[in-house]
Amino acid sequence: MTDGVLHTLFRTEQGGHEQVVLCQDRASGLKAVIAIHSTALGPALGGTRFHAYASDEEAVLDALNLARGMSYKNALAGLDLGGGKAVIIGDPDVLKSEELLLAYGRFVESLGGRYVTACDVGTYVADMDVVSRATRWATGRSPENGGAGDSSVLTAYGVFQGMRASAQHLWGDPTLRGRKVGVAGVGKVGHYLVEHLLEDGAEVVITDVREESLRRVLDKHPQVTAVADTAALIRTEGLDIYAPCALGGALNDETVPALTARVVCGAANNQLAHQGVEKDLADRGILYAPDYVVNAGGVIQVADELHGFDFDRCKKKATKIFDTTLEIFTRAKADGIPPAAAADRIAEQRMAEARAARTA
Repeated sequence: MTDGVLHTLFRTEQGGHEQVVLCQDRASGLKAVIAIHSTALGPALGGTRFHAYASDEEAVLDALNLARGMSYKNALAGLDLGGGKAVIIGDPDVLKSEELLLAYGRFVESLGGRYVTACDVGTYVADMDVVSRATRWATGRSPENGGAGDSSVLTAYGVFQGMRASAQHLWGDPTLRGRKVGVAGVGKVGHYLVEHLLEDGAEVVITDVREESLRRVLDKHPQVTAVADTAALIRTEGLDIYAPCALGGALNDETVPALTARVVCGAANNQLAHQGVEKDLADRGILYAPDYVVNAGGVIQVADELHGFDFDRCKKKATKIFDTTLEIFTRAKADGIPPAAAADRIAEQRMAEARAARTA
């Protein structure tokens, strides 16, 4: 580990993680990082990302950032769970195997329930079925294996509720009818989000790096428009809402000045590339619905597996994302701070109260 990673972990406000585990199984080619940010509210729940990182340091930093985001997400979703995340380093199309997933499951099991895993970018329900053969701490499994199935369904539904709350706050009406919404990334979550938007009467513009993902949406919904890339999408004339639904860092020093949308509300984790971007958005009059608030539907779904899954119960909880998002906008306005800062304050307060109660 380099000085950069250690500095982030031990010496910055963004660090403060309880535990970071480096995992390796040479026989299967597994190289993974499991980061536990907080167990103040309960076991750390967060998905497993399988991605070909440019460097090992980038993978560790991503795990740290994602784990912290899960602590805040779970706190604001009202779950009695802490935050953690895992990343498996490598191209899943090349490296993924049953042997590797079982090896990864054994590492999760070795943590004794401090970390509960699920799907994320590059991992799917079928993968969690394999992982669960080596650990009891895997959620996001198929219904045939006692799980909730694809958590993307309620992730998209929660993002849609966040958009409705954004419309209510900004335009006084919780509908997307007549609004132009740009969705960047129409894969696992994005294509479900498009369905909700069209049903609500929105005009939808999409982009994705995968041609097959675009084709799936365009073949089913010819009224949807596709553009070449994200750079073109964020500059689309008349765009009301921009929904980043791919990898993190979508809001940065290059994209924020170019945004034409009045609202940013999407499913991607860690959309803010660095501290200060939230203020840049506010200075431009762009309403930002914090990612870890609106994309919590999926974690609500997989968390329910720990208690015996009930879809209707989960959907009812995910519907409350509308109220939580409005609460954050109200708090932000009252405190004179960006919504991202307001969300952090509410989440930190809940975690602090839990820690105090535990030590009292």
